[in-house]
Amino acid sequence: MYSPRTRHVPVLLAALLCAAPLAAVADWKPEKNVEIVVAGGPGGGTDQLGRVIQSAITQHKLLDVNTVVLNKGGGNGAEAFLEMKLAEGDANKLVIGTNNVYLLPLVAKLGYQWTDLTPVAAVAEDDFILWTYQGSPWKDAAAFKADLAKNAANMRVGGSQSKDVDQTLSLLLGQQAGTKLTYIPFKSGSEASTQLAGKHIAANFNNPAESVSQWRGGQVVPLCVFSQERMGYTQKVTETQSWADVPTCKEQGLGIDQYRFPRTVFLPGGVSDEQRAFYVELLRKVSQTPEFKTYVERSALAPTFLSGDELVSYIEKDRERVIPVFKQAGWLRE
Repeated sequence: MYSPRTRHVPVLLAALLCAAPLAAVADWKPEKNVEIVVAGGPGGGTDQLGRVIQSAITQHKLLDVNTVVLNKGGGNGAEAFLEMKLAEGDANKLVIGTNNVYLLPLVAKLGYQWTDLTPVAAVAEDDFILWTYQGSPWKDAAAFKADLAKNAANMRVGGSQSKDVDQTLSLLLGQQAGTKLTYIPFKSGSEASTQLAGKHIAANFNNPAESVSQWRGGQVVPLCVFSQERMGYTQKVTETQSWADVPTCKEQGLGIDQYRFPRTVFLPGGVSDEQRAFYVELLRKVSQTPEFKTYVERSALAPTFLSGDELVSYIEKDRERVIPVFKQAGWLRE
């Protein structure tokens, strides 16, 4: 039998082995200012996230160095991702994006692939809502889908950008209705919401935060949310309804169980595992700050934190889901 002293030797060795990677992680930290590159223009959702992350880091002194936010919104964010590719090995740069980081290379030749970069974390997800204008003839999403099957040519739908998440959702909905939707691309979700409020289109696919002002003002109406379950925010947005009162599109028989996009953070390629792990933990701390939680609730985001293999699996599944849709639409770059 082992003596009490010898029984503790394997335990001690195991503890030292487990502690070694943690010590290596703790040993690395940025020694010069960190650039937070935003794959979008000033004021947009991606920019807001970048500045919330910067604010949380500063307020809670989570880094010993300063951070600076830079907007690189050209090419629907491709400018920022290409910069990350060219910054290979530089662990003092982060890029904030969405699923555009891994979907854009499917539809355009951009000089990078998402695998050229290092995925760090997805810190939240955006739900999509099918909105219509106040006083429209559709009392719910089921009625909208039924009319769409009969009269799609006269029911124009809008969204932000072309060959992007909004138009992808329009293709999926068209498949469910057995028709092709007439999709009108606008420069932003804000413009799409304004056009809907003015009754220039029948519907759009905005995120909650993009249309909350028009909903509160009685100009637009949410028909359903593309989510497995209803949103968890019960505080009233209008006099009578909260986000939790919006039915799911699945409840309404639209056949699309869930459609979201992640808010992602990447490093350039060629960084070490220790450097990636450092930023995973940094962002985990950011996600737990009051500022970040307020941002998530204010924007009605789905609270999410993914990293490592879990994040890579999410990306691969999302790509697999849209590739057949892109191919059918003629978008897929061969």
